[in-house]
Amino acid sequence: MAVDRKDWENPALEGRRLFAEVFGTFFLVLVGAGAAVANGVVPGSIPLAARVVAPGLMVMAIILFMGAISGAHLNPAVSIAFACRGDFPWRRVPGYIIAQLVGATLACLFLFGIFGNVASLGATEPGPGVAAWQAMLIEMVLTLGLVSTILGTASKAQNVGAFSALAVGGYIILAGLWAAPLSGASMNPARSFGPDLVTLDFANYWVYLVGPIAGALLAVGVAYILRGPGGDQPAVEAAQGRIDTIYAEGVQRARAPSERAAPSGAFRVGLHFGPRAARPGDPDRDPQCPPIVPSNSPGGNRGRVELDSALAAARSRAGATV
Repeated sequence: MAVDRKDWENPALEGRRLFAEVFGTFFLVLVGAGAAVANGVVPGSIPLAARVVAPGLMVMAIILFMGAISGAHLNPAVSIAFACRGDFPWRRVPGYIIAQLVGATLACLFLFGIFGNVASLGATEPGPGVAAWQAMLIEMVLTLGLVSTILGTASKAQNVGAFSALAVGGYIILAGLWAAPLSGASMNPARSFGPDLVTLDFANYWVYLVGPIAGALLAVGVAYILRGPGGDQPAVEAAQGRIDTIYAEGVQRARAPSERAAPSGAFRVGLHFGPRAARPGDPDRDPQCPPIVPSNSPGGNRGRVELDSALAAARSRAGATV
């Protein structure tokens, strides 16, 4: 259905989108950072493999349950990549990034309020023996693969719809399984921002800002080489969500006039009031049958006789037994 531009630019809808980004990023960081915190509270309770699988599964769930609202970016690098690709308006990028940073910070404040500064609140840091520049390059390559997966599954070339959640979540798990010991496998400036802000330690934050943003820009270039310019309808819906359509359809249903009830006492052959296909001998639907004329109207008796004759003839043609 056509959507009025005023519905798309409705501030209430933009608020829903931004809330969805805050809400989704909160749960992503709660799981990602919370796994490290839980392992710190109960040492050895959550192995590294489980700590990297959990965020991937959470991303799958978030994309499936609210991707239609905001696009479920959850990541400033993804918002920037969608905008560079032409699938997302640049004017919305600042609001999305702020919402993602707020969601990540709230998740870490929640963990800090319950457990205190345990395991640095799951902060992402270069691994032992890994230099900051090495970790930055790892993050760049990891984000190149992540954003390539997101842009590819969003395009009309693949058009996999909700199954993109499996691809994106699966990639996050795979990347974490081999790269988490090296750089933390953040791939997300918001994911790394929350713990660093709450613990006031930004010593290595540049690694998780420069690396993912550079990787996202490289992914945009790769997408252009593979599929040409963006902006196709499936990619736009994947990047921006469909809350405008959902909202407009809801308004249309609310404004639609209710069906008129059939008048009480109305006479119909077979007492059928709903629409149905024409049948031979049906005075309501068969054009060969004359209309019913009430007996108390002028010419009513003659009309009734004609009706009876027409019905008998129609039933005879149809082989019906009276």
